[in-house]
Amino acid sequence: MLAADKTAAVAASASVDGIAPAGGVEAPTNFLSQIMQQDLATGKHKSIVTRFPPEPNGFLHLGHAKSICINFGLAKTFGGRCHMRFDDTNPTKEETRYIESILRDVHWMGGSWGSHLYYASDYFPQLYEWAEKLIKKGLAFVDFDSLEEIRRKRGSITEPGEESPYRNKFSVEENLMHFRKMRDGDYEEGQCVLRAKIDMKHKNVILRDPIIGMSFFYEPRNKWVIYPMYDYAHGQSDSIESITHSICTLEFDLNRALYDWFQEALDITRTRQIEFARLNLTYTVMSKRKLLALVNEKVVAGWDDPRLCTLSALRRRGVPPGAIREFCERVGVARRPSTIQVELFDRCIREYLDERAPRRFAVKQPLLVKITNLQKEETLAIPVDPKNAAAGNRQLPFTNELYIEAEDFMENPPKDFHRLSLGKEVRLRSAYWIKCNEVEKDANGDITALLCSYDPETLNCSAAPDGRKVKGTIHWLPVKYAVPAELRFYDRLFTKPFPEEEEPQRPESSWRDNINPNSLVVYKGFVEPDVVCLKAFPPQFPVQFERLGFFTADAPCEYIYSEPGNDTSKAAGESSWGLDARAYERPQGAMPVFNLTNGQVTHAAPLQALPASRIKAFFSDCRTRVLEAARLRQEAAGSRSAHRQQQQGHCFGDLRTKEGSLGVSVPLVKGSGLVACAATASSRYGVSFWRGGIHWQGADLRGHRGL
Repeated sequence: MLAADKTAAVAASASVDGIAPAGGVEAPTNFLSQIMQQDLATGKHKSIVTRFPPEPNGFLHLGHAKSICINFGLAKTFGGRCHMRFDDTNPTKEETRYIESILRDVHWMGGSWGSHLYYASDYFPQLYEWAEKLIKKGLAFVDFDSLEEIRRKRGSITEPGEESPYRNKFSVEENLMHFRKMRDGDYEEGQCVLRAKIDMKHKNVILRDPIIGMSFFYEPRNKWVIYPMYDYAHGQSDSIESITHSICTLEFDLNRALYDWFQEALDITRTRQIEFARLNLTYTVMSKRKLLALVNEKVVAGWDDPRLCTLSALRRRGVPPGAIREFCERVGVARRPSTIQVELFDRCIREYLDERAPRRFAVKQPLLVKITNLQKEETLAIPVDPKNAAAGNRQLPFTNELYIEAEDFMENPPKDFHRLSLGKEVRLRSAYWIKCNEVEKDANGDITALLCSYDPETLNCSAAPDGRKVKGTIHWLPVKYAVPAELRFYDRLFTKPFPEEEEPQRPESSWRDNINPNSLVVYKGFVEPDVVCLKAFPPQFPVQFERLGFFTADAPCEYIYSEPGNDTSKAAGESSWGLDARAYERPQGAMPVFNLTNGQVTHAAPLQALPASRIKAFFSDCRTRVLEAARLRQEAAGSRSAHRQQQQGHCFGDLRTKEGSLGVSVPLVKGSGLVACAATASSRYGVSFWRGGIHWQGADLRGHRGL
């Protein structure tokens, strides 16, 4: 999804006060911080209290990240606090998984709410009491019109509304009676609603007798069958929590009048609503409805698909929260709506990772190179970061068989091609110069290998001792030590910068026509052997594959523990990287997922997902059984298998999973034991146990094009 860096045209007035500004630089002020400074200076408020109030009906996206940075960031800047509140006022669309996901995302972004975690539903008793107060003041009534009639009679911005026949039909006592019947569940869902009595001819349509509360069917898990509308619950919740500045996006601009009307009518603590322009990004959709359509229609693999703009997707994609905060800071806070070029987001990620991600080599489309004059392999010192000598070196063997990118060779190149070609030389990154002397082809005429010679006098040379020079430099990998990996290149999900933009004579769903069919390209390539060592490459921390981009490990399915008798199917919607690890702790009395029977490891119970971080504990518990299984398997496998494994110094076990058989390789070093293990999603990739560390064979990797 990340694209090549281009100059971004950004319309923004000033920078946002980030939660943790990059580099310790003080963030410039914006109109929100200026308001707060003035309120503190005049004594209007003694401290600043903001809030982040998402509805738990979906996953947070990049637009929410801006709000997180603003609300938590400003509170931190002024030594105040930011409340975390769930506006759980719509029981038909809310789920516990959304609450868990939102809490994780806000914490990941750096938001800290301390003990100030609230739910609007906690205030329902007070909101009900205030609703009765409005009825007693003659400012609210129970309406038995259907919702369709209420919408029809509301009018438009050019036509006044029409009063409901129930507006003045009941006395205060009768309205209270009907409202209490709503509370007790005596009315069917949608049979009646409570409405504020304001002005049906008001030019602001929002103030035309808005609905305060609706009746829902009773559910045993709910104490309430009357649920307040967002516009009613929101401002009063702010008042209850003594929020000083209620910051929201511009689509609530017209709602501010109703926000103020309720607080004035109820004579409660007044709070101030302030709006800012929401974040819009090119080549992206942030509408929950359209994101849901992309998931349900299987255009993407789930809510954490790296092509989406959800925070769980960005996290899985390897985007650090610091890069998102830096982006929000550069975008700034303004009142005027604008659309930010996605190139600016790409640039923030690239600049952030370029200073932090270790460099390694990877080859996505390997072409075999045979060095015909190399007598023995040697180990070369490769800079971890060519821009930072203090980062030190890594070791990489240089052997007589190498992989290079297939696109780095052309048999008959154009004049401006400076990589490897027949009879020409090229520089291998941090290694020697090689010259292609011959090309090997198969029966179809396809190139299978290059026969090359290397110049031993050109190690890390910009010019050879005899004065000759080369223009091209390419990366490489030693075949003997290269680790197979699936490399996933993600591009933009849409082909047009404004995918939601309506076009003449096109249906509303035309945004679907702009979906990029090539947004994901998968290669079966190779990476350096230490890339998949978790100690050097922690989960979701990117590595920079030189000349390819930034990549991060992906483990969409890990499986270990199962509680007997329970349904242990994996929760839909996100990979286990994106789920709360606490939900996958080993339960009390849980059984391992395999039994040892005659050297065969088989299922003991249905499998349950578990993050890689928990696999270590599992194999620590079960190492004896696995080692014994591996020994018996080797003995039963016969001389051919035993000879193959003895050459590698390993024996094999066999863990059977829902995905199929999963190979287990165990070092034969006496007393070494098993340190830890991490499993990949696909059974075609083995799991290797390595003494003193962790190693993935064929770990799934994912990367970003154009970085």
